[in-house]
Amino acid sequence: MKLYIKYMVSLRCKMMVKEELKKLGLHFIVVELGEIDIMENLTSEQRKELKAGLMQSGLELMDDKKAVLIERIKNVIIEMVHYSDELPKTNYSDYISEKLNHDYTYLSNVFSEVKGITIQQFIIIHKIERAKELMLYDELNLTEISYKLNYSSVAHLSNQFKKVTGLTPSHFKALKDKRRNPIEEIGNADTKIK
Repeated sequence: MKLYIKYMVSLRCKMMVKEELKKLGLHFIVVELGEIDIMENLTSEQRKELKAGLMQSGLELMDDKKAVLIERIKNVIIEMVHYSDELPKTNYSDYISEKLNHDYTYLSNVFSEVKGITIQQFIIIHKIERAKELMLYDELNLTEISYKLNYSSVAHLSNQFKKVTGLTPSHFKALKDKRRNPIEEIGNADTKIK
């Protein structure tokens, strides 16, 4: 049985979900970002207990089909940008469409309708957040970061960085308060491209 979980965006979240499943004596086949596959069918009591246990960890068991699809889109993007060694060389639209086995236009329309931003804007916001993270590690220079994040040039990365943050990459690096946003908050209504 497949279940979908909102706000499940990190390895720590995956560990918390596994613990909740173990507490209920449920056996999982797969635990991925935002999605789990368990061997058993849930009773209404188990579903209620799982929902309550996940809520204590800041996670949410989802039932609404649109909400599930939005979460799946977000998780594909988060995994692609934050957890892949290299971004796909294909169009993001093709990549997302293939991963979710849906027409991209449909995915894009549902996402924009529910989130209030486009999938492309959501990807840009996450790429800039990843660029911030890589700048803070100070292991890669801006050219290497732009290559790693699949930008056509350093200028392209710099322009998008300034649109999203209001700062140039060099000014961002010079700041002492190098605040980053938690992954689960990126792309919410208050995080938009300027």
